[in-house]
Amino acid sequence: MTEFLAAVAELSVIVFLVSSMSEIGLGLRLQQIVQPLRNTRLITLALLANFLVAPLLALGVARLLRLDEPFAQGLLLLGLAAGAPFMPKIASIGKGDAAFAVGLLVMLMAGTIAFLPVALPLLVDGTQVNPWKIVRLLVLLILLPLIGGLIVRARAAPFAARLAVALGRVSGVTLLATIVLIVTLHFQSLLHVFGTGAIYAGVLFSFLSALSGWLLGGRHAAQRTVLGVGTGFRSFPAALIVSVQSFEDPNVSVMVVMTTLTALVVLLPAAWLMGMRAPATSNKLDRR
Repeated sequence: MTEFLAAVAELSVIVFLVSSMSEIGLGLRLQQIVQPLRNTRLITLALLANFLVAPLLALGVARLLRLDEPFAQGLLLLGLAAGAPFMPKIASIGKGDAAFAVGLLVMLMAGTIAFLPVALPLLVDGTQVNPWKIVRLLVLLILLPLIGGLIVRARAAPFAARLAVALGRVSGVTLLATIVLIVTLHFQSLLHVFGTGAIYAGVLFSFLSALSGWLLGGRHAAQRTVLGVGTGFRSFPAALIVSVQSFEDPNVSVMVVMTTLTALVVLLPAAWLMGMRAPATSNKLDRR
């Protein structure tokens, strides 16, 4: 039964990533994605938030709460892994700038591929990272669906608009299914985390990371929302690949899973509240 649920969870993650990134591509033009990335100041602050502030927060929170080493290593992995695949979906709930969310995601994924394999061995002795596994996952499940959506949008806009609506429903259902399946599969392991301080560490790290991104996001609310969400949510797939690849203790992976779940619990309602308060004119995917 466990193997069946694991297979279903893996399929659910794949369907969510492909459908959500395709939906985003179907609703945007390439120029919309590139335009926000020309803001040098904003991009510099985004890189600092994700590749300097977030790792330092992971180290600081682990030390403050005196986490056991495997939990501290799992938290550090997330601190080093920026670019959560579901970040654009959550940002859209908060009425964030959709084009900036996609551009930021692509930039952070590229940064993670370059940064994580170099930084982790420097911070944790004896670890090695194979970046090609991360590259393969991100290209196949994120970049290619996004590019495919952009091509369809450019060649057949009316069809793209209809298809985007259907894929939006699929991505919403599979996101919920993924969360439920992950909790079910790791329920016993997550129960063992209680009393270790790991849950508090995950909540504190997610909150402080999101707050740092939000504070560095500039004056525009839609971009500030994206940078807050983009910094608070970390790249769960990249961190999980490295935890399995480079660490023997399963608690490293448990910490990655648990912190991702706590980030959803903390930041998803926050994004919803921001979306409720946002002006009706906030940037959305272009369905025309």
